[in-house]
Amino acid sequence: MHKLRKLFRGSGRALAFVFVASVVWLLFDMAALRLSFGDAAGQRALAAAGRGQRERGRLWRGSPGPPGGGRRDPGPPLAAAPRGPGGGRAAESATAAAAEGSPAGGAARRAASGTAGPPPGSPQPSAAQGRAGGSLRPAAPRRVGWSPAAAAARSDVAPAASGPPAWAARTAAGAVASTARPPGAPPATASAGGPRDRALSPDLPAPEPAEQAGAGAAVPEGAAHGAHGSPAPPGSPAHRASRAPWHRGARAGEAAASPEKYFVLIGKAGAKPSSSAAAPSPGSDAVPNLWRSPEARGAQQLAATRLSINLTASTTRSAAAPRSPGAAGAGPAGDAGGAAEQGRQGVVGSSSRAARPGGSPGTHRVLAVDATLAPRDPQAPGQFGHPVAVPEDKQEEAKSRWKEGNFNVYLSDLIPVDRAVADTRPAGCSEQRVHDDLPTTTIIMCFVDEVWSTLLRSVHSVLSRSPPHLVEEIILVDDFSTKEYLKEKLDAYMSRFPKVKILHLKERHGLIRARLAGAQVAKGDVLTFLDSHVECNVGWLEPLLERVRLSRTKVACPVIEVISDKDMSYMTVDNFQRGIFTWPMNFGWRQIPQEVIEKNKIKETDIIRCPVMAGGLFSIDKKYFFELGTYDSGLDVWGGENMEISFKVWMCGGEIEIIPCSRVGHIFRNDNPYSFPKDRIRTVERNLARVAEVWLDEYKELFYGHAYHLVLRRLDVGDLTQQIALRKKLQCRSFRWYLENVYPDLEAPLVKASGLLVNIATARCITVENTTLAFQTCDVNNEDQKFNYTWLRLLRHGDLCIAPAGTTGALELRPCTGWESSLAWQHSSLAAARPELAEHLVAEHLQPPACLEVDPSLQALRVSACNSANPYQKWQFGNYYAD
Repeated sequence: MHKLRKLFRGSGRALAFVFVASVVWLLFDMAALRLSFGDAAGQRALAAAGRGQRERGRLWRGSPGPPGGGRRDPGPPLAAAPRGPGGGRAAESATAAAAEGSPAGGAARRAASGTAGPPPGSPQPSAAQGRAGGSLRPAAPRRVGWSPAAAAARSDVAPAASGPPAWAARTAAGAVASTARPPGAPPATASAGGPRDRALSPDLPAPEPAEQAGAGAAVPEGAAHGAHGSPAPPGSPAHRASRAPWHRGARAGEAAASPEKYFVLIGKAGAKPSSSAAAPSPGSDAVPNLWRSPEARGAQQLAATRLSINLTASTTRSAAAPRSPGAAGAGPAGDAGGAAEQGRQGVVGSSSRAARPGGSPGTHRVLAVDATLAPRDPQAPGQFGHPVAVPEDKQEEAKSRWKEGNFNVYLSDLIPVDRAVADTRPAGCSEQRVHDDLPTTTIIMCFVDEVWSTLLRSVHSVLSRSPPHLVEEIILVDDFSTKEYLKEKLDAYMSRFPKVKILHLKERHGLIRARLAGAQVAKGDVLTFLDSHVECNVGWLEPLLERVRLSRTKVACPVIEVISDKDMSYMTVDNFQRGIFTWPMNFGWRQIPQEVIEKNKIKETDIIRCPVMAGGLFSIDKKYFFELGTYDSGLDVWGGENMEISFKVWMCGGEIEIIPCSRVGHIFRNDNPYSFPKDRIRTVERNLARVAEVWLDEYKELFYGHAYHLVLRRLDVGDLTQQIALRKKLQCRSFRWYLENVYPDLEAPLVKASGLLVNIATARCITVENTTLAFQTCDVNNEDQKFNYTWLRLLRHGDLCIAPAGTTGALELRPCTGWESSLAWQHSSLAAARPELAEHLVAEHLQPPACLEVDPSLQALRVSACNSANPYQKWQFGNYYAD
């Protein structure tokens, strides 16, 4: 028994040991399982955060509307794609804030996860009426909601403290620009973080960063292209055009960044991709940099001259410049923004040109300056771009004031001149980078009898959302306004802003010559033209200047968004829009086809090349602008100047680009409120005809064919000698080249119909025998039977035209030395007044109408009274190219 108890006692110990070991093993196994679940949950959380970040820019997205546009002021096709609070960048900033453990981390994490919905009380999308009179109708816009709560999550935007006006926030210290990056990560370069830089529309190789050929000296491009002087293939000698002195990207020792650039040729046969090298795309960063008083600004400039940007491979931190109490960025939101600034060493001074030790310029994220982030009165009407309703008892007053600007002037006066608007940039813009040595710009706004509040809001939007060190000056050109408030009162108001200058013209010159007056006195490296009824959005300026810095022949245009003329709401627009024209040179907007976007994986941030710019808002190198001859000085007042500068840029070696990361709101009005010294329509028509005569070559017949009343009027376009000589001097390419390489999807047949001219009754053809007409059996190989029916309505065989001879009804061949009404014939759709004569050839100048017919007995040609039932009067060409 004792031995049995001893055995069990030993076994008990063994069992106890086994039990304890099993428990310990189980605990370890549970711990490992918990770690595994935690890792999986973390991956799911990160994925959810990423989905929330992507989807925030797609809140309240509606179905796309029909393509739209019209003629200049009809504006772009309006969006069916608004973004949530912060416009997509809020989610990115929120994710960064959550990861860094900033004070705004809790709200940031909630925003990044997509749990935050639209702001309470935000308006629902509503349709807005488009401009009548254009060839294309705009799609229904969508308003962008925003609120201070959502703005708190935007750590990459420098806020202004609430209280005093945004423009009154002053600080004497220089702003420090830094970019946060993970510990141990390689230093950022010009290509880091940037998307693929794609250009859409022309199948042209993009100019690489041009090599410096001397201090601003231009390389004659015609040396490599004969008489054309257009952009050469990448790498060719003529392709490496010279830069202005601040174009330092191709100097020896510089590590030029060149991410992949992608081009899509949009033509009648579909999209055809090709690739080449290019420079980096612009991006954004956060720096609380505000417009300062002269004393503070002088102190900043003095400090900036003693500092240079030092971006090295080592990971260094620089302390942000101290902010004065009450200045922009103070408070919790400012702290969050300051945390995001750490990681990049250096100071972006007011006038310094930043460079690496080896002479290569550094890069930074776009400075998302926004002095209105914390507005003085968040509850003010129209704040954050929200719509405003006219009170019932003010309806008549609002209606009576409409004609002052052809928009709701009453509501404009209620809205703060420094109101905040939502950041509508696509997601990804905040991660792009620009060079530290961007050129300075002169911003030129021309106006005549502009509404006071609208003009001030335009200026304040530039002051509030532009890095001051890049704005050399803002020139307001008063084109002889009659309103008293635009004289001494305006001078007194703008005197508080040292960089704002007003040029009062002594007589009315019109928009075109007013712009030239501003350009003549501009001091900046780049000219940035803006209308006087706009609102610039966050980060709008640097992406434009970056493109001009990369190549002085680039003309950079922002995405033009919509400020409603009725309720003054700020509305975003559809992406992937490009400026186009239809005959007779009517400007409009057209979206890149969805199948092209999907096939080529085009992103919302990709740069878009467009055949024609709207003309009101763009940046261009000042020296290049004058090398191009500026605008045609023979153009009157307004209209057609966008066509002229667009053709000139493309055909003479430049490029026009739309920059999706640059956004500017614009009031699109149904009518132009300004007076014209002459008839408005006739002024625009004359301008367009002048452009056609200089730039369209043989294709000008398409213009006149679609505007045939100008031919009948025998319009006088003035002296073109100077413009034709300029085109020859610049060695510009032909309009055919423009159609083939820039705008191949434009329908532009040189003739309306061509080939054999067959009589339907006899199946025989008109034939030329020496200088007379005969009627013979048809032969497709017989060149003497080939005729063209031109846009000027001529029946043409070589240099000879068919025309009635006198009053006998006979026909003759006459030289086509110029257009004459006696040479014109109506055919097909041109016989609109009498559709039953569509298959006839009707002599245009004869009354009553007379038609070309075959005498069945003599088998001869003659002109006789039109009879819709007579088959001997019915004709058909071998080929038809247009209705």
